[in-house]
Amino acid sequence: MTLVASPDRRIHRQRRLAWIGKHSIAIALGIMFVTPVVYLVLLSLMTSDQALTSDYWPNSWHPENYVRVFEVTPLPRYLLNTVIYAVSSTVLVLLSSVPAAYALAKLKFRGRNPLFLLVICVMMLPPQVVTVPLYLMWARYGLTGSLAPLIIPALFGDAFCIFLLRQFLLTIPSEYLDAARVDGCGEWRTLLRVVLPMARPGIAAAGLFQFFYCWNDYYGPLLYTSENESSWTLSLGLASFHSVHHVDWNLVTAATVLAMAPLIVIFFFAQRAFVQGITLTGFKG
Repeated sequence: MTLVASPDRRIHRQRRLAWIGKHSIAIALGIMFVTPVVYLVLLSLMTSDQALTSDYWPNSWHPENYVRVFEVTPLPRYLLNTVIYAVSSTVLVLLSSVPAAYALAKLKFRGRNPLFLLVICVMMLPPQVVTVPLYLMWARYGLTGSLAPLIIPALFGDAFCIFLLRQFLLTIPSEYLDAARVDGCGEWRTLLRVVLPMARPGIAAAGLFQFFYCWNDYYGPLLYTSENESSWTLSLGLASFHSVHHVDWNLVTAATVLAMAPLIVIFFFAQRAFVQGITLTGFKG
């Protein structure tokens, strides 16, 4: 006697297989990206001896590795410096980049297109090209060894943020801006009252890009703060920690997980605005 599956069960199974087939690439990519992070967490919970082996699963769990990281390295100070650097730079970049992007997207003036081309050229310029003159300038003012050379340039905007915001602002219909001008709003009031509320997803995406860049920045802190450990950020502190504890992979990975955790939490809560900002960013001329 053979059992025949009910039509509802058969349809449900077909839908499930179709969903798996449709999302198979996304599932494979998700597993590929999550697996190293999971292994990193497992490695941070091993003993120092087991961390040097090829084991993938801890023989015994050691969450005290995370406590020991705070005992052998000034991680809170590195974290505070990183937060100061990332938050200050992000706020200043947005304050300076939004008006520039608005001018390039919605204001008509002579030289607008060459100026936008200049922004693209600056975006493609490697930072190493201007390293020597910039370092000499900051050294002349006595600001090396601090976070000032990393934060002050944010006052002048960021080429990538200007480009991203400009492309997003192009998707906002100009009729809204014309209606605000007819009602007597100047350009600044139009920007603050009309454009900013409609551009929140794009601003959130640009802000997250800038925040993540500053959080992970290693070259800038190495160049300007390497002589003063009290100004080190997480990236520079982790590199130094790795060189000192290169055989204690459990502690190195525990410190790495602690440095990654804030970014994961921030992206988890802000991913909707981030994805919306990237999705709605057009590439109009």
